[in-house]
Amino acid sequence: MSKGENSGGLMSSAGLVRYFDAEDRNAIQIDPKTVVAFGVFFGALVMVLRVAL
Repeated sequence: MSKGENSGGLMSSAGLVRYFDAEDRNAIQIDPKTVVAFGVFFGALVMVLRVAL
């Protein structure tokens, strides 16, 4: 490597890092707590339906 190169990680993951660092303003933004709450609610719904049917 020459002195001018930036060694900021593995070359194989460079595309992924660039992809995930870019934030699209048109993308849907969902709070992580909402995703967890939906998962808990869906799991409880499945358990209730298994008992009821």
